[in-house]
Formats: sequence, structure tokens, C-alpha cells
Amino acid sequence: MTDIVLATLNARYQHASLGLRYLLANMAELRPRTQLLEFIWDQRPTEVAERLLALEPRIIGLGVYIWNAGETLALVQVLKTVAPEVVVVLGGPEVSHEQAAQPLVALADHVIAGQGDLAFAALCRSLLAGERPAEKVITPEPPPLDQIALPYDEYTDEDIARRLIYVEASRGCPFKCEFCLSALDKTAWPFDLDQFLAAMARLHARGVRHFKFVDRTFNLNVKASRRILQFFLDRLSDDLFLHFEVIPDHLPDGLKELLAQFPPGTLQLEVGIQSFNPQVQQLISRRQDNAATEENLRWLREASHAHLHADLIIGLPGETLDSFAAGFNRLWALRPHEIQVGLLKRLRGAPIARHTEAFALRFDPQPPYTLLANRHLDFATMQRLTRFARYWDMIANSGRFAHALPLLLEGDAFGRFLRLADWLFATTGQTHRIALPRLFALLHQALGEVFGVAEETVMIALARDCAVFGAKGCPDFLHAHLQQVQQAARRETGTAPARQARHLGGGD
Repeated sequence: MTDIVLATLNARYQHASLGLRYLLANMAELRPRTQLLEFIWDQRPTEVAERLLALEPRIIGLGVYIWNAGETLALVQVLKTVAPEVVVVLGGPEVSHEQAAQPLVALADHVIAGQGDLAFAALCRSLLAGERPAEKVITPEPPPLDQIALPYDEYTDEDIARRLIYVEASRGCPFKCEFCLSALDKTAWPFDLDQFLAAMARLHARGVRHFKFVDRTFNLNVKASRRILQFFLDRLSDDLFLHFEVIPDHLPDGLKELLAQFPPGTLQLEVGIQSFNPQVQQLISRRQDNAATEENLRWLREASHAHLHADLIIGLPGETLDSFAAGFNRLWALRPHEIQVGLLKRLRGAPIARHTEAFALRFDPQPPYTLLANRHLDFATMQRLTRFARYWDMIANSGRFAHALPLLLEGDAFGRFLRLADWLFATTGQTHRIALPRLFALLHQALGEVFGVAEETVMIALARDCAVFGAKGCPDFLHAHLQQVQQAARRETGTAPARQARHLGGGD
């Protein structure tokens, strides 16, 4: 008997909703009457509704996020058209703030704003008992973490075999960076570490080897961080992979000691830089020691095997094109393995909205509410920077062009790549679906015609990039040079280290 269905529209199949599994784990006596279903955001709403309603639920709880808000609206419209008697309850960050302006909220029966770990089960008890709460929007106090059942046993064998496993050793964040919803938190709260590590041991025993920690500040409590790192060092294996988000300017020796012990391909650190501009940092209430950040990134690059994924944000209040360029070049000089160039978004409830008038912030009214223009960056410039970010991800972050990239970025890395981005768009009119052989050909053309690099230098660099991943995707014009590179490699006694390919994307 399924009275309650928990569901969400994920960005990809491999993503598994940690939030819904918290709700499921805390249903108590209602757990046998509750099922969890997950879908992909681009599935037809009628098909999703059909599968949900086939279970004949009385209550459907939907997780709503910035990436699935529009699609969830379409789903709820179908549900309310064909089964208006089914109670629809919404939760998640997208509906936890500014509810009055949202058509999705208007259609739903109830909304749980904030942490619903215990509040959703309490609401279901009332609804199933025929006691309809008077209020539509329910705003519970954050529950004490020691009262919450951990969700990790709710990961199924299929989840473990095919999906990312998200975990968290703490909740909240003590920092107040205004672009982030975590700025609304009062502090960070740790889960009981013994219970958490026991749950991790069970996951490991079931075969989990990739753990993606969603803690905003993994290295805030160094003592706890050390215990967690030691837990995984004690279980090192060739297929172990860990992802942590770390504070860039807080890396004491006790943490470095353990980080340095992880072998290549095991550890990814997401390092939020966002901006190197002190005036911008002050405007958005971000505390960051830039000198310590640089020192720590340099140490991680030189003394550890961690794959470094660093974040920058385009469009923060007070950030000009020149200051962003200077910050980008400063970060590039430290050589993180990836630089995620993100565009400022107006998350509902985030304090960044207070700067809207002073800095003429103009956001897309449709999710994900990306900045379109501001006082320092007009719409045309933001479009150029949007393309910059897309091409950077395609070329630099893909890891496929490690030999060609230095030829592109010599000197002013930002200025040269922006020039390439402008040329690529003028030449192709595309920012997506550029096949790999064509991308090789475009880079060959750009390096020669736009940047004046010698033909033989270009051919050798691109052939070396082909060789790293094999001939697949290598265009015909490179085959002769590819053979030369492969023959030279065979003559060498050693082999070049392969790129750390086992890493997880940061946002989704």
C-alpha cells in the first residue's frame, strides 16, 4: 500500500537525491507506506504523472530545485488536472523563499520551507488522519541533528552500482557569502561523527567507492576532517574516490599531512575562490585571505595528488571585466586542474538581492535566474562571457587539450581565451554540440590564423593531445603526426602520467 510518494526530477540519472532519502529515512511508522521515485528533468510530465499516479498515492511530495522548477510546474499542472484529490507537497530550496511570486506554489497544496526531515512526516500524519493544516506554507525550525535518522541505508543496490552517492558530515555554513543560500545559516552543525562513520562503513561494505561530500565547509573542523580522511586512508583501494568542498584559506599542517597521503586519482577538492577582488569580497560579505588561498593552492598542486576544481563567479557586484580578468589570470597561474567559471545567479532568498538597485543587477526571469547584465557588464559583454565559460569548459576543463592549451593561453590567459571564444562563435555560431574532430580542427585553425603559432608546433601539440586518449576522435589531418608521437612515446622508457580522469562535476 503506497499512500505517500516522494519524487523529484534530477538533472541526470546518475544523481541521487540525498534530501528525499532523508525524508524517507525519517518517515517512522509511515515508512512502509512510502515509496521514492526519481526521474530526469527532460522526461515528459504526462509520463512522470502516469508513473506517480499508478501507485494510487494520497500524497505526493516533490523536491524542487533551481534546475527543475519549470519542469516541476508542468508536472504539477498535469497532476492537478487529472488527479486534483491527490495532495501535492513541495519542498526544497527553490520553494523555501519568495513563495508568493511562484505559480508552482499557487498550484500546490502545501509547501515545507526549509529543512523538512521531520516536518514532512508530521504533515503526512495530519493529512492521512484527515486533519488539514490551515497554513499552506509550513516553516519548521531546523531539527536537532541528533533527532534525524541518517539516510544512507536508503541507497539501493542499484544506486550503489550506477549512481553518485552523496553524503554529508555536517550541515550549514558559518560564512555569509551573499550569493549563496547558506548565508542564511547561523553556523555549521556536525552530525555525530561516530554514527556518521559507522554509516560510511556500511556503505563501503556494500561496495560504495565514490563518495561525494556535500558539506559546504569540509575543513572547518580540522579534528573531524582528520578523522574522516583517516577513515578513508584506512580503506584505500584503486577504485576509491572522494570529493570534498574546502575553504581555500584554511589548510593547517595537520590536514596537509593526511591530504598528502592520498594517491593520484583518489581525491578531488572543490575550492571556492569566486573572486580575488577585496572590494567585491567585502561587498558580498565574503571573508577570504587571498594570500593564504594562493599559498594553499600552490601547496596542494605541488605537494598533493588531489584534483583541484576551483570556482570563479562572473558578475558579482563591483566586479568589472578588468578585475575579473585579473582574478582569472591570478588563479590560472596557480594551475588548478579545472577552473569552473560560473555566472552569478539570483537564488531565491539569497542576500545578493540587496545589491540589485545599486549595481543594476538584471537577472533572467526564468530558472536558473542567470545574470543578464549589471552596472559594470552590459548584456553584450555578459553574452561574450557566457560563451567564454562554455568554451572554457569544453576545451580547458575537458582535459583533452593539455598540450595545446599553453599555446592558447601564453601571456594574458583570460584575454587570449576571450579572443578565442569570440572567434569560435563568429566561426561556428555554436556553443554546444561541437564534435571532437571538428573541435580539433577549429583549434588548429585558430592557433595558426588567430594566434600565429607555427604550424609544426600546433600539429605536434594537437597530436600529443590525441595520443593521451587514443586515436578515437582524432581527425584525419593529425594521423601522421599522431603516429610520430606514438612511436616516440614507445621509444621512451617511462610513460607520461595520465590525467586524473576520475573526478565529479561540481553543481549539479
